[in-house]
Amino acid sequence: MKDMMTVREAAFRWGISERRISKLCTEGRIPGAYKEDRRWLLPLGTKKPDDNRIKSGAYVLRDQSLSYRVTAEKLPLPIGVSDYKKACSQYYYVDKTRMIKDFLDETPSVSLFTRPRRFGKTLNMNMLRVFFEKSEEDTAVYFRDKKIWSFGEKYQRHQGQYPVIYLTFKDIKFVSWENTLQALTMVLRSEFDRHRVLLESERCSMLEKERFREILEGRASDVELMQSLALLSGMLDDHYGIAPVLMIDEYDVPIHQGYMNGFYEEVIVFMRGLFSGALKDNSHLSFGFLTGILRVAKESIFSGMNNLKVDTVLDNRYGQYFGFTAEEVQAMMAYYGAGSYEEIRSWYDGYQFGDQEIFNPWSVIGYFNNFCKPKTFWVSTSSNDIIGEILSSATPQLIKQLSDLLRGGTVLTEIDTGVIYPQIKKNPASVYSFLLSTGYLKVVSRDEEFDGSYKCEVAIPNREIRSVYNKEILTVMEDALPQANTMEIQQALYTGDGQVLQRELQLLLMRTVSFHDTATEGFYHGLMLGLCALLDHHYWIHSNRESGIGRYDIQLTPKRREKGLPGILIELKAAERCNTETLRKLAQEALSQITAKCYDAELQSKGVAQILKYGAAFSGKAVEVACEYII
Repeated sequence: MKDMMTVREAAFRWGISERRISKLCTEGRIPGAYKEDRRWLLPLGTKKPDDNRIKSGAYVLRDQSLSYRVTAEKLPLPIGVSDYKKACSQYYYVDKTRMIKDFLDETPSVSLFTRPRRFGKTLNMNMLRVFFEKSEEDTAVYFRDKKIWSFGEKYQRHQGQYPVIYLTFKDIKFVSWENTLQALTMVLRSEFDRHRVLLESERCSMLEKERFREILEGRASDVELMQSLALLSGMLDDHYGIAPVLMIDEYDVPIHQGYMNGFYEEVIVFMRGLFSGALKDNSHLSFGFLTGILRVAKESIFSGMNNLKVDTVLDNRYGQYFGFTAEEVQAMMAYYGAGSYEEIRSWYDGYQFGDQEIFNPWSVIGYFNNFCKPKTFWVSTSSNDIIGEILSSATPQLIKQLSDLLRGGTVLTEIDTGVIYPQIKKNPASVYSFLLSTGYLKVVSRDEEFDGSYKCEVAIPNREIRSVYNKEILTVMEDALPQANTMEIQQALYTGDGQVLQRELQLLLMRTVSFHDTATEGFYHGLMLGLCALLDHHYWIHSNRESGIGRYDIQLTPKRREKGLPGILIELKAAERCNTETLRKLAQEALSQITAKCYDAELQSKGVAQILKYGAAFSGKAVEVACEYII
């Protein structure tokens, strides 16, 4: 008998629906097709028949003046699709199955992948699940036309051979430990219910079955729940004669919630017990996969786990599998006959995972779905409260650096991909580790230290993140300062009210700054630059740039001059132990320096007619401001 293929396999090969193929078979339009047990079988290698249906035509992206089109016969975009079977059979799918080969070549006991949200972690986990899991369905059909199948029998023989334990913690976002524990219990019970066949297994003991029922029926103690994955993996190994694969998606969500809502210790104790029994020296485990945004609490929940292989945004091995590569974006453009590569690159490229250049997949798909009109698609769906926690104690130097990033600069900083939550408040500079891991920054250059940390030069990756960063990070930074105080300072800056500016700066220094912090002009420069950064929606903000015959400290150039906003120049002075009269003289000296060195030359060359000049002098928590308005 000839080799045959199912309707599903034909749908994969031809890029049309299973229903349409069944109809073609019924109409006798596919030679050699026949029905067996109510399903159609087609000769392997059959060409897709011509489609004589009347087409509705193509729909045009953007407008009629553009030549690229997407036809009605093209596969739809996988917007929000994280189910691998659906993604690869019903939507345009970017083939990431070579990841399976790379994993099997290495076969670490337990792999942890940390990547930003919406970079394909859940879809990849689902792909791994479909590949490895034993099933009554012939799931090989989902891989025969994919890259992994082309590598031969060495890899194909793993397909569909393992029992799988699959958990996702992505929705466990509660503000109390009681609710979090209840949600964790429900996730575990659901997975036990999926393996209910073990209750009938002759290879599992009566004691194991009784413990299984306690968990399934919600009668288990906390200790028994912590040992539940060890129990389940052992029973699956006994029943099937092969150790299972354990997969946990978004493992760190409950830990994050615990830290932010005051039950960190409780959740860490539970997770340590759960993971230790399931992952550490578990002979009933073939291998395990975990995903998350952050590699957190390494000394707490992964203590002593020498079999854990961590892959972060700084590691090379799996860099190409989370997000889209340049070649994959270009292939998508060719398939749909649409888009501008330079536009996509400037908006959604710029990430560096290991040595691989990566595009944000969520935003690239959003771009095509939006008729190839770029905008910000990668907006936050998760809480930024951890960033607010760090910025609540941010120094003026940190605020200055964050402002520099928004203006296209870089920051050289230490990056620790294994940062532990309790250390956050002790080290505000850890904000860069979080911003890098969560997708707000990219690595420009890096040097690995002997202790496993990195010295990295970081920057904002692209236009989209510049917009998101402005809305989310600077808003959090604004919230970290006294709101009424900062609003008064901002208003005084662009209205030219030197007296109000001096009064509010004095209040800010008294309320938020330690006397020991105040020393150099650089400290006050960072403080003023951070306050000015909050005016970013109205002004271009520059620091230490040449103009006239010198370098000004801070310049604010209005983005829309038709709104009547003035240009602003600020020169700073600092000295120790000054009295009020000396400070006034320093402030006036700073103001005179702006005029003497023609710092307003750049603003005038840009047609800014109204210019405000400020001289500000600081000593400890004291400040004096001199102001001049040029029209």
